[in-house]
Amino acid sequence: MNVAKKLAAVALLVSSLLITGCGDAQIGAVDVNKVMEEAPRVKTLMEEAQGKVTEAQQKFEQDTNGKELSEEEAAKVQMDFQRKLEGINQAYAAQIKNRMDVVIEEISREKNIDVVINNSEDQKLIFHGAIDVTDEVIKKMQ
Repeated sequence: MNVAKKLAAVALLVSSLLITGCGDAQIGAVDVNKVMEEAPRVKTLMEEAQGKVTEAQQKFEQDTNGKELSEEEAAKVQMDFQRKLEGINQAYAAQIKNRMDVVIEEISREKNIDVVINNSEDQKLIFHGAIDVTDEVIKKMQ
């Protein structure tokens, strides 16, 4: 989703909350990029993922080292290796996202926040008025 669509979605959401009488709706903001860089749990999961990738690379090298493969066989082995890497990346990305979602939901309930929006520095959607929960998310992602 491009930035213009995100801005339109946020504007629509905020205006619909205000129009429907929820003028005191609480909006939260989280800098997902900062969470990804600083949260201890994310760092641990990224290190685990890197370890799995390294293992897969070593196995790939062992399986192909010194073997003469036809072009078709080499392409198949390479494709299998790429699928394995994608699977590792997707599994760990899902773990990180799920954990972040749980933490954001907990913080939202604690602070009575109605909506939490990704407000990363490179994709600012809200400039004023939102409750920044980034540091709390980082702290809870142990």
